[in-house]
Amino acid sequence: MYDTIVIGGAAASLTAAIYAARRAMKTLVIAKSIGGQAAMTDVIENYPGFLSIGGIPLMNKMLKQAMKAGAEVIYEEVNAIEEIPNGNNGKPLFNVKTVSDNNYKTKTVMLTYGKTPRTLDVPGEGEFGAKGVSYCVTCDGPLFKGKKVVVVGGGNSALEGAEYLSKICPKVYLIHRRDQFRGFEYLVEEVKSRKNVEILYNSVVKEIKGEHIVHSVVVQNVVNNETKEIPVSGVFVEIGSVTKTDFIKHLVKLDQLGQVLTTNNAETYYPDNEKIRPGIFAAGDITQTPFKQIVVSAGEGCKAALQAYNYLAGQHPTFVADWVAKKKH
Repeated sequence: MYDTIVIGGAAASLTAAIYAARRAMKTLVIAKSIGGQAAMTDVIENYPGFLSIGGIPLMNKMLKQAMKAGAEVIYEEVNAIEEIPNGNNGKPLFNVKTVSDNNYKTKTVMLTYGKTPRTLDVPGEGEFGAKGVSYCVTCDGPLFKGKKVVVVGGGNSALEGAEYLSKICPKVYLIHRRDQFRGFEYLVEEVKSRKNVEILYNSVVKEIKGEHIVHSVVVQNVVNNETKEIPVSGVFVEIGSVTKTDFIKHLVKLDQLGQVLTTNNAETYYPDNEKIRPGIFAAGDITQTPFKQIVVSAGEGCKAALQAYNYLAGQHPTFVADWVAKKKH
């Protein structure tokens, strides 16, 4: 029996595990792998405390810290969560199941796995992941300052990405498979006003080419089927993300995008009303937070763990320091 089971293996999950274990909660992390989307980034320059660090080294540091604090970690994929009513002095217990048919009992659950970016599924995309192909302009855009890049997509994230990159890149190609954008009109007009942004309507990326790193993309016009190769150093895929929450929709409330709705303290709601769902907490990219950043996920993971501790202890949210002041001698 665990005090909490943390589902996921990236910033929100590992931070939650650190704080839960430091509160002497018997903590289990269940993850398919460690790192999440951060692991696809070679260089991170916006995480406090590090001028520059790779995504995998950063996640491994968090993992070691969680394990040092006492968290257990197993590598499996969760595919079901069952509630056991009134199993803990009137509070529910939960049975967490994995695809390997293993079952783990817990007093609380923390849903902290992230979203999975939609991919282009074209030749070269996997080969050049973190070698010129990125799924986050905010994370990786500064690395391509002074270089020609491509942004793929037609929604707000693609438009915002193209607008930002136009400030630091000499040429930005915005590739959209339709003849009209789905984003906000003011963003569309802003992007159209940038002289160094070239919009390719009715077009798709057919292949990403390079040698060790990205050198070019092959683009096809879906109306006349003409293709051309464009030399670029970076390809930013901004076509949305997939949230895998079908297996928890009977437990917690989701929004229209399938994201878990939470309070400011990482609590969740029942799926059919606005009452707080006892025992289940959520943090990071799986929630409705609009800022999908590592530092945001880490902070929310901290809140989820502290709120889970308060729930088990029967306390209301209070300020409890998680550090020790240096003693004066």
